[in-house]
Amino acid sequence: MQWMPDSKVLIQGIATPLGSHYAARMKAYGTNVVAGVSVGRGGQQANEIPIFDLVEEAIDEVGEIEISLIFVDAYEVLDAALEAIAARIERIIIVTCGVPPLDMVSLLSKARATNTFILGSGSHGLIIPDKLWLGICEPHFYTPGNIGLISRIDSLSDEVAFCLTQAGLGQSIAVSLGTDGIIGANFEQWLQILEEDDSTEAIVLLGQPDGSTEIAAANYIASAIKKPVIAYIAGLQAPVERSFGDATTIVATQLSQASRATSAEKQTIAALKQAKVNIAKRPSEIPKLVQTILK
Repeated sequence: MQWMPDSKVLIQGIATPLGSHYAARMKAYGTNVVAGVSVGRGGQQANEIPIFDLVEEAIDEVGEIEISLIFVDAYEVLDAALEAIAARIERIIIVTCGVPPLDMVSLLSKARATNTFILGSGSHGLIIPDKLWLGICEPHFYTPGNIGLISRIDSLSDEVAFCLTQAGLGQSIAVSLGTDGIIGANFEQWLQILEEDDSTEAIVLLGQPDGSTEIAAANYIASAIKKPVIAYIAGLQAPVERSFGDATTIVATQLSQASRATSAEKQTIAALKQAKVNIAKRPSEIPKLVQTILK
């Protein structure tokens, strides 16, 4: 994996409350946060992190930067990400949620053309316990180990990691793909990363019941993944008429016919079972399934 503890990290939107708070915590954890960007705040500092007006100015001062975390407002994400790409930052994590879909389409097109890795939008980031923390998850729930964790359900990752940790099952890496409808890196990419990672022995996948991304992940597992996979699909016990996603998606679904939920759920579960994925009925079951598989 290319996520190295000594990678230089930039915070775009460091003057926002969320950016300032987590920049300080990540730096205290040991993440190599070298600079922040916030227009109009150049020359200032936030928790001993120098702030610049432009990404280019930050690079001129601190040298090449490998990773950028974006905390700016949703309608400013595209400009911030394009600025990072222009500065040849190869990995971008978009913590901001609710990015306009057309902005994400434009961004992902540019990212493909420049071979830039995009995580999010709406991502809680990733963590390699005791080595590297990038994002807004709660690091004290995570401990080093051999279980890879991939999630599309934001803070549920923290709960599952805590359950694994309590059972003595540490994590090799945990990643949040993002909760927005259009995201960068998907399940398939991270499944392949963990499949090739020598420190990962089993993979835990957290998904949504009505998502085509989960079905695509199941198909990929069946064709390319040899390591054992345990999945938890949130909301299977919810009423049929309920939908999942951000607030806009939920409201839109409630204003339209919601009969598709049942068939989507069934397709997701059927695809996972066909791929011989072990399915947990609740988060608390995940550690037991992992322990059984690794015996």
